[in-house]
Amino acid sequence: MRSLPHHNSSIMTLQLYNTTKQEIPEQALRKAVMLVLEKEGFAVESISGVYCGNRMIRRINREFLQHDYPTDTITFRYNTGREVDGEFYISLDVVRENAARFAVDFQQELLRVTLHSALHLIGYDDRTPLERTKMQEKEAFYLGSLT
Repeated sequence: MRSLPHHNSSIMTLQLYNTTKQEIPEQALRKAVMLVLEKEGFAVESISGVYCGNRMIRRINREFLQHDYPTDTITFRYNTGREVDGEFYISLDVVRENAARFAVDFQQELLRVTLHSALHLIGYDDRTPLERTKMQEKEAFYLGSLT
């Protein structure tokens, strides 16, 4: 997925990109990612977060995961160890739909999905019911720390 040449790991970067016309609380989202990494004992090598719409996330889901539908987040980790090199994509369209379905505030749901993406970056998974429960507990804990 990476399009830029890999850079020197002594430069730690967390870049957030918004490919939509919707406003996002960039500082709060950056804080959410950093909170998870720091509290879990990780550091940023290079992380890109892309906030996009359904068209982009569906294309990524189809191309890389062979799923032909939009989803809330897709995460890619490019290395192992305590310094994280990876990227995540979040569909603002799906986040908005889920916020309405679960009757929660859009920004709250956006923070939760961003925390979820950060947890994926450091190795948490949600394939089994037990993993899902553990991840939801972590999301709730960090969401409580942010709000």
